[in-house]
Amino acid sequence: MSSPTVLIAGCGDVGSRLATQLLAEQWRVYGLRRSVSRLPQGVIGIAGDLFSPQCPADWPEAAPDYLVYCAAATEHHEAGYRAAYVEGLQHVLGWLKQRGQQPKRLLFVSSSSVYEQQDGEWVDETSAAQPSAYSGRLMLEAEQVALDSGMAASRVRLTGIYGPGREWLLTQVRRGYRVAVEPPLYGNRIHADDAAGLLAFLLKADLGGAMLDDCYIGVDDAPAPLAEVVGWLRDYLGVTEWAEDASVRRTGSKRCSNGRAKALGWEPRYPSYREGYAAILQGQG
Repeated sequence: MSSPTVLIAGCGDVGSRLATQLLAEQWRVYGLRRSVSRLPQGVIGIAGDLFSPQCPADWPEAAPDYLVYCAAATEHHEAGYRAAYVEGLQHVLGWLKQRGQQPKRLLFVSSSSVYEQQDGEWVDETSAAQPSAYSGRLMLEAEQVALDSGMAASRVRLTGIYGPGREWLLTQVRRGYRVAVEPPLYGNRIHADDAAGLLAFLLKADLGGAMLDDCYIGVDDAPAPLAEVVGWLRDYLGVTEWAEDASVRRTGSKRCSNGRAKALGWEPRYPSYREGYAAILQGQG
């Protein structure tokens, strides 16, 4: 039996972690990004620009079994999001069509920004997704492109990704970051390795014949108030001084559920921020 193949379009941080996990299980992995020299060893590089309609010259001859669209916006405004998520996906689907290729399934890496609940309520895949901000609206538009692609598609709505190189909160806590305790500002997060792990799990489940849903939320087991996370990090880091005034970076407050992914058998390696941040600070993850 030949090795399953996957093409990861937008093979950056999470995509590279996914590639590494799949390579360890004997998958054949293609990674599409502008700078293929930054791909993990063993990934077959495709030098291409998602922002350009020009099909990469080294596009694979045979159709990959799976496509993972895992782009990240490089410009954080409406045009940048449209280019990265909507138009970039359209370009990749167009390249597949040009070659007469149709993967078995598309995983589109989306975001929990499509949910705009603000009162700490629990959110799952059946909850209303009615974003007013451009980021969430364009994610929904890109999700629809995936669903209309002509192949089986699953959207994976990741929450706040943290990990090595994604340490904004750690930096802020060291600088004396303070947030209001009441009302609680609930946040949702997933370690970058678990984000990749969920994608790998879904690919392997599909390969094994499982019936996948068209949407999954990627989040750890324990959404928590931001003040609780900050307090825990202060204690862990030994921070004893912080700002007199509280500040917040965002206004949403919701608790995302990973129940659907866990019902399929997925378990996060880092079930809460405690295990995830401890691993980062100990240099383990």
